[in-house]
Amino acid sequence: MKKILITGANRGLGLGFAKKCLKKNVHVLATVRDIKGSKELLALKERFPDNLEIFELDLLKKKAGYTLANFLGDRPIDILINNAGVGSTNQHFEAVTPKPWLEVLKVNLIAPLMVTQSIIDNVKKGVDKKIYFLSSQLGSIADNNSGGMYIYRSSKTGLNQVIKSLSVDLKPQGITVVALHPGWVKTDMGGPNAPVSIDESIDGMMQVIYKTDISDTGRFLNHKGKELPW
Repeated sequence: MKKILITGANRGLGLGFAKKCLKKNVHVLATVRDIKGSKELLALKERFPDNLEIFELDLLKKKAGYTLANFLGDRPIDILINNAGVGSTNQHFEAVTPKPWLEVLKVNLIAPLMVTQSIIDNVKKGVDKKIYFLSSQLGSIADNNSGGMYIYRSSKTGLNQVIKSLSVDLKPQGITVVALHPGWVKTDMGGPNAPVSIDESIDGMMQVIYKTDISDTGRFLNHKGKELPW
């Protein structure tokens, strides 16, 4: 049975990924910051007791990657979906301050690489050997014609550079690394006016995940499979 690890699976897109994967009879390993507060995910656990494992992981803790590696042991991971991420308020030029900026960078930029680094041996043992990062079109420098959103934009731009380097470094080992833009989605972060539903975004990204292979490593794709500029 295919094994997929999803970070930040307690709500939004992460929860959406978990639901879709479980319906496809995939074994899901889900990380959350607070298990007790993850009611929808716990309800899924009752429905799919054998195919869903939930692990409490705070990506801001220094030893988060080490803790995750211990949890997995030597189990293979076919697909890693680095989904966990946060947004920020007051991102216009006059309002940006260091503390909230650093917190976003820790979660959106640094933690995904640390997680990947800590469990790369598990990915190597998998059949698919695929790693996907939830990035954003807002991280595209070429596409930035509206300015603003300094904190979120910079975190995703930095993440894109990490993804590109990983795609080069891991290609000789047969590991596919791809950046995904989910679209502007109706989540807590995306807001109620977003034009794309969670189901639409997840369905599209799952198609991209299953269709892409090592020949696609290093690409930046949206939920419809369209190439985006870096």
